[in-house]
Amino acid sequence: MKLFKRILLVLVILVAIVVYTQYPKLNIISGYASKNMASTVFLTDRTPASVTVNDNNVPLIKLATVDVEDARARASVFGLMNREAVCFDGIGCMLINEEFDENSKITVPRRSKKANRMPFPYGDGPPKDTIFNNVDYGLLDYALDKAFENPDVQKTRTVLVAYKNQIVAERYTKGFDHQTPILGWSMTKSVMATLYGILEYENKIDLNHAAPISEWQSDERKNITLNHLLRMQSGLEWEEDYTSISDVTKMLFLDTDMTVGQAKKKSLAPPTEIWNYSSGTSNLLSGILRKQFKSHQEYMDFPYASLIDKIGMNSMIIETDQAGNYVGSSYAWANTRDWAKFGLLYLNNGNWNGEQLFDENWIKYITRPTEHSNGTYGGHFWLNAEKKFPDAPADMYSANGYQGQRVFIIPSKDLVIVRTGLAESPDFDFNYFLKNVLAAFE
Repeated sequence: MKLFKRILLVLVILVAIVVYTQYPKLNIISGYASKNMASTVFLTDRTPASVTVNDNNVPLIKLATVDVEDARARASVFGLMNREAVCFDGIGCMLINEEFDENSKITVPRRSKKANRMPFPYGDGPPKDTIFNNVDYGLLDYALDKAFENPDVQKTRTVLVAYKNQIVAERYTKGFDHQTPILGWSMTKSVMATLYGILEYENKIDLNHAAPISEWQSDERKNITLNHLLRMQSGLEWEEDYTSISDVTKMLFLDTDMTVGQAKKKSLAPPTEIWNYSSGTSNLLSGILRKQFKSHQEYMDFPYASLIDKIGMNSMIIETDQAGNYVGSSYAWANTRDWAKFGLLYLNNGNWNGEQLFDENWIKYITRPTEHSNGTYGGHFWLNAEKKFPDAPADMYSANGYQGQRVFIIPSKDLVIVRTGLAESPDFDFNYFLKNVLAAFE
């Protein structure tokens, strides 16, 4: 009997430890599940069942039960840690907490989606039926076949190849087409950086100026510039771990204002001495961007007026946090053709149908390898400078997002390649994919 009581006591203690250590994770799980469900259903018009079986069918997140009603989603895990996400026209969906006022006014961007029947990329009309003599279309078809051949593992959703500004290959899995918005995840970081490139071109900002964070001015952080933030070399502490309760998961699924978390972190090293990838830094940049404008409305309008609507990415929406800040680290949605337009803007050195949006030198800036990144990172873009992808050119650079969202820009080949899905390396072999696509242009 004494042995039984001891075993029971040990079991009780073990259960208590598990509950104590794992219970807070339920908040993250419910937050992710409700936010992802709300945004996907609201912005893409897909069914809750499809999101449950596919998008939310990942470890831990699939433990959540999600209910969808009107423009909101509620999630819990075994009835615990209820979280809710609500949706609004113009800004998508946001996680809310007890601070949220249902009666508060929501500021939405004023957009100018002009009907334009010009062919892709300069309009929303059908692409030109263009044949290039130097393109092997059989090999291109083979490359796309391989990208979709094992859907249960590769989980590819869309692929688009644009050569010399024209679509030469395009394919979609069942349930997706050229109008279906795709969550870019961290490809949003490259969009956020581009806004800084536009401001710099307009002489409204200097990347070498110290970041305007008042809390930093009395310590060593006062030496951190916008350049350091764009290059992820501020030296600030940040934990980018999506498998635990970390800085990034707390920011995305707990914080009311996602722009303040990184600003509160201590300095681990002087700027440039370390490189540390940080979604908190991208959202800090979103907060700094907001300070450039006299009103919240001007801030909300700027990304669309200066970039998104200007190049006809009419499907794109950047979602906000509860405090009204663009989530510049993670929450831009756009269909595959509009993601390709973003890549083509860069392929054309910032010139869009005759109008210069940012300086050509901006390309040199964002593609210059950042110290200590092993040649893989520039200014909020990923690089192939050290040939991480050995079968792709060294001048290739890309906007990268979670689960294998990619916009590859390859200037030497006059190519933009978009791939979206729910899997990345090793389940989706990007080097093999790029090798197959590039073979059609040699």
